[in-house]
Amino acid sequence: MCGRYYVDDDTAREIEKVVREVDEKLRRERRGDIYPSQSATVITGRKPHLLAEEMSWGFPQYQKKGLLINARAETALERKSFRDSVMHRRCIIPAKQFYEWDPDKNKVTFLRDNQPVLFMAGFYNRFQDKDHFIILTTQANESVSPVHHRMPLILERSELEDWVYEDTFLEYALHKKPPQLVRRQDYEQQSLFLT
Repeated sequence: MCGRYYVDDDTAREIEKVVREVDEKLRRERRGDIYPSQSATVITGRKPHLLAEEMSWGFPQYQKKGLLINARAETALERKSFRDSVMHRRCIIPAKQFYEWDPDKNKVTFLRDNQPVLFMAGFYNRFQDKDHFIILTTQANESVSPVHHRMPLILERSELEDWVYEDTFLEYALHKKPPQLVRRQDYEQQSLFLT
């Protein structure tokens, strides 16, 4: 799962390296933590080249209150509410890092050790005249699984255009093994008892 992520100046600079044009409004985009329902910059393929756009995080739920903010990569093509978007409206969500909470409710940060940005796979759709995106998640690898059983589907920089434009890449990407991430935690509960 991914319920919050962080965007910084390095993230903005990486977006500018990936896309050909960046709207001046997006240059002044919010920095800091991004929460569900907030607007954030995503990278799409609505033009013949990658494009940075602002969208809201989360699909509105039809029968209930709240938002759908994540979708399982393994089953996204099977879900009626996601299938068309995954097939035709894929996007990339750039972030410096994302957060999960361990069983003791301590915040844990995950990031790439050797790269300034995580590129999370996602898709989008239009609701009430506004575009909304969802982050795809996959089974957590050994770098994340001690904290949470799910993690965002991470793309390599070399895979960005394939993710957005190439339908033949889709099936591979939805089942690819995510890269190892670095885990950071400001505070960790210590036990007084030896086990």
